Amino acid sequence: MASTTSKDAPQHPPAADGKTFFGHPRGLATLFMTEMWERFSFYGMRALLVLYLTAAVAEGGMGMASATAVALYSVYNATVYLMAMPGGWLGDRVWGPRRTVSISAFVIMIGHALLATGVNALFFAGLVFIGVGSGLLKANISTMVGHLYSGPNDPRRDGGFTVFYMGINIGAFAAPLLIGWAGQKVSWHLGFGLAAVGMALGLIQFLIGTRHLAPESSVVPQPLDAADRNKAIRNTVIAAVVTAVFYAAIVLADAFTIDWVLWPLSIAGLVLPTYYFVRMRRDREVTEDERKKLTGYIWFFVAAAIFWMIFDQSGSTLSLFAEKSTSTDLFGIEFPTSWFQSVNPLWVMIIAPVLAALWVKLGSRNPATTTKFSFGLIGIGVSFGVMMLAIASASGGDKVTPLWLITVYLIQTVAELCLSPVGLSVTTKLAPAKYASQLMGVWFLAVTAGDCVFAIVQLVLGDAASGKTGFAVQGVIAALAGFVFLAARKRINPLLGAVK
Repeated sequence: MASTTSKDAPQHPPAADGKTFFGHPRGLATLFMTEMWERFSFYGMRALLVLYLTAAVAEGGMGMASATAVALYSVYNATVYLMAMPGGWLGDRVWGPRRTVSISAFVIMIGHALLATGVNALFFAGLVFIGVGSGLLKANISTMVGHLYSGPNDPRRDGGFTVFYMGINIGAFAAPLLIGWAGQKVSWHLGFGLAAVGMALGLIQFLIGTRHLAPESSVVPQPLDAADRNKAIRNTVIAAVVTAVFYAAIVLADAFTIDWVLWPLSIAGLVLPTYYFVRMRRDREVTEDERKKLTGYIWFFVAAAIFWMIFDQSGSTLSLFAEKSTSTDLFGIEFPTSWFQSVNPLWVMIIAPVLAALWVKLGSRNPATTTKFSFGLIGIGVSFGVMMLAIASASGGDKVTPLWLITVYLIQTVAELCLSPVGLSVTTKLAPAKYASQLMGVWFLAVTAGDCVFAIVQLVLGDAASGKTGFAVQGVIAALAGFVFLAARKRINPLLGAVK
């Protein structure tokens, strides 16, 4: 979305009844609740996914091998962020942000409902629905938050996004507590069904509250002309037909396995970011200064991919460690293993305000962007060093204290807060004028790339990738990458221009 100055931005008057949402436009409440319920459904389902895939058939699960389940989880998570690019395109060129969010929320709800049926074929179809819908929603709902304010200089703007971000963490915190408990203690399918109910509630309140949104949320910023529309339809149909024929041939040859889905998606997750960077750098409308900044940005992208490769294992390898090797009794309170997925958002809500205040207090001594990224990488590496010690403690067959995982999530949360918000900020600062919005989509592809790398490692190495040695190797790679990034800052900083 192109930025506008406060002078040219549309002025949004207060609600007729004078009501606000914590001092912000009432439309923020609608978007806050939509995002909260979407994250509730997403993180609740994610807390159960690997546990359900690996649970024995006699226990109501799928009985899938751990390595395959982890690879499937990684590819699924990657798909969500992969779909943010076409989601942004649909919002900008076809439906507009408001209609895109309505459609995507409905698609997500149907996806969770399919997961709850207990039919394997429908379960995998449901994952596709959720992945596609979540990507479309993620790309457009933040845009509508920006529409509520009078340009980038509106003094309420940063506070509004902070309130919105809290909705994400409230949903992510609450979901495993309810959906995880229902799925593990009552029925897997009840858990998935509750995720569908959560998204349904989010969709209903979004449709009711749309009257409070800014008018431009309904506008298609750059609508397709007839030629572009025909080209888009033609390319979509061709891609769909080729894909259908390809997989039909595999099925008819009785050669289909889940690997035929995992491998192509994993490779696509690595090829697409490369394609976008090459296209942007070769574009003649990109100035020499912008090209230098893109070169510097590639360092941040690779670092972020390494970070997310480890961080996103919270719902896969760490979840399996919790299930198999961690006690679920803390201070006399018994809980399901899925509750560990609430630890990170809880730490975020506790630590984020403290860290934000620290950055402000440091003022001119605030660490540079490259330094914060280095801290993030080193921190995520250290967290897997702690995981290696936890696995060693459980090697005798005894279950270890939950404090091991709680400590790991604490370290990972501090690392996340050093890297993730900074990455969003540096993306907006280094993007070429022509690709301001698209580079934000590329930033999300760092998650896709990291998850796809780990999916490929799982497919090749199997369970060895998530054993003690696997955790140690990944931790060392991340920590070394952090130190290399720190040592290379004198080479990187000149590429960033005035961005510090």
